[in-house]
Amino acid sequence: MPDMDDEDLIPISALQHYLYCPRQCALIHIERLWEENLHTAEGRVLHENAHQAAAERRKGVRVITAMPLYHPGLGLFGVADVVEFHPDTNGQRAVPVEYKRGRPKSHRADEVQLCAQALCLESMLGCAVPVGFLFYGKMARRKEVAFDSGLRELTRDTVAFTRRLLFGGRTPTASYEPKRCDPCSLIGVCQPRWLAAGQAVDAWLRKQVED
Repeated sequence: MPDMDDEDLIPISALQHYLYCPRQCALIHIERLWEENLHTAEGRVLHENAHQAAAERRKGVRVITAMPLYHPGLGLFGVADVVEFHPDTNGQRAVPVEYKRGRPKSHRADEVQLCAQALCLESMLGCAVPVGFLFYGKMARRKEVAFDSGLRELTRDTVAFTRRLLFGGRTPTASYEPKRCDPCSLIGVCQPRWLAAGQAVDAWLRKQVED
């Protein structure tokens, strides 16, 4: 596992944060801010259960939990909740499994996070990883994710955008969107309502001066 202080690396989790909200991503990974609410607490407990490093065999499938991941070409590192190794004609086929507390979302942040894990596994193991699974706690079942060319391209683009944001060192300004902002645990430190209103006032003042 690489040194987590390595300036050239970004955590896989940052990709999910970026797609949910670039400002949230910056608050967490640039300003090192974090607040917990019920949603994040439930998610943390779910991941703590999965992140107990272990290896076992279930019905012919080798299961590894808390597997470190690394991709030197993309500059990514992280930890997979679960990686299953299924018997295959070429030996074994790696299948990443990511645990989420809620339900499938309208955006593709969870899929990108899982695809990034697959790209790391391909780099580390030298074999193709065509599919993975997202396990949603509210549904108590898996959703299969195919790592097709479109998702891979989106994931690589997200890596580039996230790296540009984090290495740029600037936190984006706030804009308030109730469906995105209200459930966010960082709404108290982000203050999107107040800051978005302040931006509107600043824009109005600038316009008056220009006029």
